[in-house]
Amino acid sequence: MLYGSTVTVVVGDPSWRFGPACAICDHGAVSDQPEPEGPPPSHGGLKKARPTDMVWSLLIIAIPLVIITFLFTRGETPVKEVDWQAPLAQARSEVDWPVLAPEGLPDSWVPIRVSWTPEGSPGLNSQPSPRNQWRLGFLDPSQIYIELNQGDAEIDEFIAETTREGLPDGISQIGEDTWDRLVTADERTRALVLRTSEVTTVVVGDTDYSELETYVTVLED
Repeated sequence: MLYGSTVTVVVGDPSWRFGPACAICDHGAVSDQPEPEGPPPSHGGLKKARPTDMVWSLLIIAIPLVIITFLFTRGETPVKEVDWQAPLAQARSEVDWPVLAPEGLPDSWVPIRVSWTPEGSPGLNSQPSPRNQWRLGFLDPSQIYIELNQGDAEIDEFIAETTREGLPDGISQIGEDTWDRLVTADERTRALVLRTSEVTTVVVGDTDYSELETYVTVLED
């Protein structure tokens, strides 16, 4: 028996020292709380990546790459051949100067551009054309574009437009006609120019003068 002192006894769960998750308490007893089942709780809202998520991510990256590769590695689109006989007939019926066109070109020469623009009609810039203008362009067997132009007014402007501001570079004598040679400042494009009182004719291409001279010899009116 004890005298002169007070003993306080705490009844209840002694796990207060370590929180409610304590499995072994300070009195040596094992807690009756069951072990938690299932996956641990998530933290910060993060979700564990699944294999399917990785697959979708790779597809999202790969699809644009496949499209880009297809666009830049596929074969060149074949050029579209144009019918130039009808515009030629129209041009020859509307002016009294000789409208030229090649005769006897092999099939390896492909016509890809043709236009007949009467004076006052909308031109390439949608403005009224200051001249009657005939244009006919072919791809030669080497895929070089050669163009024939004819115009009958504002000749200096016409020559500058069709020759890319070509600069004088000598002459070519073709039959009885003397053609002026012009070359661009970068020496890429060359042209032959024939002026008459009726019409000015320009033959131009990214090639040498000899090929342009050969082309001139097959032009007929």
